[in-house]
Amino acid sequence: MATVAQFNKIVSFYYAHKRMPSYQEIMALVKFRSKDSVFKLVNRLIEQGRLRKDQTGRLLPTRYFFEIPWLGSVVAGYPNPAEEELLDPISLEEFLIKNKEATYMLTVTGDSMIDAGIMPGDIVLVERREQANHGEIVVAQVDGEWTLKRLCKRGKKVTLEAANKKYPPIVPKDELRIAAVVCSLIRKY
Repeated sequence: MATVAQFNKIVSFYYAHKRMPSYQEIMALVKFRSKDSVFKLVNRLIEQGRLRKDQTGRLLPTRYFFEIPWLGSVVAGYPNPAEEELLDPISLEEFLIKNKEATYMLTVTGDSMIDAGIMPGDIVLVERREQANHGEIVVAQVDGEWTLKRLCKRGKKVTLEAANKKYPPIVPKDELRIAAVVCSLIRKY
């Protein structure tokens, strides 16, 4: 059975070189003496779903390359004794995206949504949808201009509202087209 250490060496190579290792490089990484042993290791990793091959036989990474250990939770109030519990690892893609085919990313510019916690430079993951519910943050085209705002429906009146007191609500004059709904936010510190 392929060990976690052997697999982790392949993952480390992938991140260091931005490509999958060759069979020869795997042989050196895991200190095998024969390519036959490498072929067996690769086949076990493919059976486990940790590697895959394309149509030409080239090795490709799987979701296991992108998983991050989930160790539980931490209190953001008064400190308490922490207990580390290893939960099932999960990839950020799995956690943040429900509908991969309809999801794309946008970089936020401007400060109109700062009171909703969306800052300039943040990345929002949005799901392509033409309909949105009251209160959802949407990417919308208003009278030919694109914006990121909160959708507000009051009876038949529809407005787009900023989450910053400096900006007034936007009332469409001619056209309002919803393109996507924000489903996740990414920020690097």
